[in-house]
Amino acid sequence: MVLLGLSKLLCIFQCISLTFAILDPIDFLALQSIRKSLDDLPGSNYFSSWDFTSDPCNFGGVYCDGEKVIALNLGDPRAGSPGLTGRLDPAIGKLSNLAEFTVVPGRIFGTIPQTISQLNSLRFLAVSRNFISGEIPATLGQLKGLQTLDLSFNQLSGSIPPSIGTLPALSNVILGRNHLAGSVPQFVSQTLTRLDLKHNNLTGSLSPTSLPPSLQYLSLSWNRFEGPVDQLLTRLNRLNYLDLSLNQFTGVIPGSVFSFPITNLQLQRNGFTGPIQPGDQVSISTVDLSYNRLSGEISPMFSTVENLYLNNNRFTGQVPGSFVDRLLAANIQTLYLQHNFLTGIEINPTAEIPLSSSLCLQYNCMVPPVQTPCPLKAGMQKTRPTEQCAEWRG
Repeated sequence: MVLLGLSKLLCIFQCISLTFAILDPIDFLALQSIRKSLDDLPGSNYFSSWDFTSDPCNFGGVYCDGEKVIALNLGDPRAGSPGLTGRLDPAIGKLSNLAEFTVVPGRIFGTIPQTISQLNSLRFLAVSRNFISGEIPATLGQLKGLQTLDLSFNQLSGSIPPSIGTLPALSNVILGRNHLAGSVPQFVSQTLTRLDLKHNNLTGSLSPTSLPPSLQYLSLSWNRFEGPVDQLLTRLNRLNYLDLSLNQFTGVIPGSVFSFPITNLQLQRNGFTGPIQPGDQVSISTVDLSYNRLSGEISPMFSTVENLYLNNNRFTGQVPGSFVDRLLAANIQTLYLQHNFLTGIEINPTAEIPLSSSLCLQYNCMVPPVQTPCPLKAGMQKTRPTEQCAEWRG
């Protein structure tokens, strides 16, 4: 009778085994630890499917290949989900076949577990818009197959480990909106297309070979970088987005930048100097060169730009007539030329500026022939003091 009972139990177990894939015990225990360290924020029910009496490969955000977990997406990705709270458990490093690990925006705090560096199969790591603090583990440089690293919108501090730059397969590095300091490591990956380091405390200069020519998206705004970038930018001729604003870059802006396949060029609030000479008509929709030390005459090649910000520089001479033509035809939406040393613009004082267009000419070495609304920060003075204009001409 006892043997008969055991045989029935064995049969039942085998039947269950055929119905559900048996998850590797190490992965099973790792998922249990991860669950214990995290909770749904009010309004989220992501963990409602995590019932460990059933097959974990059917849990929300868990994807398996055979008996191993290959992807873990923590949290409900739908818009409006409040996300999760808690800490990332080091047991994540036990999921030895994990290729993708993501966390939706929420209130997860603590540090990045060092054990993630054990995930040799990891290709995609995205833990953004939470409250992760501490430093980026240098051991992430062991993840030789890593293609995407997104740790943006957290509270990370310290420097970007040089080991990150040595990863050969990187295509996306997104570390913006943290408290990172120090310099940018040299990136060796020839497949890197996106580098986003905006809103940090990064410093130093960028050597001409520090970034690969494969880059298509580069955002370094709101840091404290310095030095020239003309040789570097000349190499990065595949860029379709460039934002170097709010830094301390100096030197000239190469004319080749204006022929890049780009729609938005943000170089404002730096220390760029010299004249600007595009080689051809500029097909970029928005060009912002404001608050620099640029000089010389304004090139008529810029008249094809829809939104052009050249204010707060040292430009001289007349405004090209092609600007007036395109402005009156409503082809230019924004033309900010205030706070320069411009001496004139040929426009009929009775001309009607289209309602869809904005023109600001005040605080130059001329009396603005037309009265148009200027931004409040342009000030109230219409023209420069005569002595400033005379000194500049001299």
